[in-house]
Amino acid sequence: MSVNFKAFMVEKDNDGTVTSDFKDLSINDLPEGEVLIKVQYSGINYKDALSTVKDSGVLKSYPMVPGIDLAGTVVESDDPTIEKGEEVIITGYDLGVNHYGGFSEYARVKSDWIVKCPENLTLEEAMIYGTAGYTAGLAIEKLEKANFMTLEGDKVLVRGASGGVGSLAVMMLNELGYKVVASTGNKKATNKLKELGAREVIDRISEDSNEILGKRTWQAAIDPCGGPGTPYIAKHLTNGGGVALIGMTGGNHFETSVFPFILRGVSVVGLDSVMTPMKLRQRVWRRLATDLKSNKLHEIKNTIAFKDLKHSIETVLNHENAGRIIIDFEA
Repeated sequence: MSVNFKAFMVEKDNDGTVTSDFKDLSINDLPEGEVLIKVQYSGINYKDALSTVKDSGVLKSYPMVPGIDLAGTVVESDDPTIEKGEEVIITGYDLGVNHYGGFSEYARVKSDWIVKCPENLTLEEAMIYGTAGYTAGLAIEKLEKANFMTLEGDKVLVRGASGGVGSLAVMMLNELGYKVVASTGNKKATNKLKELGAREVIDRISEDSNEILGKRTWQAAIDPCGGPGTPYIAKHLTNGGGVALIGMTGGNHFETSVFPFILRGVSVVGLDSVMTPMKLRQRVWRRLATDLKSNKLHEIKNTIAFKDLKHSIETVLNHENAGRIIIDFEA
């Protein structure tokens, strides 16, 4: 197949200066892989925006096409299990980090990275979820399978609830029937979080105190923030509760005592959404198309055309965006 197309590429010159702009590429410019995809949707994650900044540490090589998520249609396949015309999703692995990613009209990827788009889920909806929604779904799957939370149990905390992972987690937990408490430092997000399903909205979780244990407040928590607030959560979980730790926007380390773990049997569950085993990845995506899918999903999207990508990256870097920014390559 011979075709020329547009891709958004980040480059680094010999003196370390990082630049990013649209480039004209051909299929031969794409990295190796068994499956060629016409990209129809992608999404802008904070990680993608950071990849355009010098010394961010996101990209493993240059030049690189960012975009850790993509959804599109197969146009060529050397893998007999993946057919031309199938709608597919890719999140994680090396996509957009060490392998040309979703900010491109065409992408060639390894076949074992591919998830076939489930029934009852459109490609656009898959990218409203993106890595953020997939991670939130993975956290719910892990917490439920380990019996750290049940519908009969107490409230469930979502930390950083106005962010991508947090807002999607609020929607999913509400859809399942959990009593959701949303924690955010963004006062303007209160009404929106309640519309998405939060029973209660509280302030940002404070740093940990010197208390050994706190009041039993939540049966489980989804924590995209990390840092010194995580021990505070652990000390306020009910017996046998768990916190899914999936981010570090609040810090990359914390200190705590053993007491919540040996006196209440609580657990901290770490999640890796990048290299999730495929069977588990497929199961989570099936849930995102069924029991985790909220009828409010489209309310958090902000759709842009591919040509407007550069401006939208700036809004993400400046923390001026709300909801999920979706790139529609046909807009």
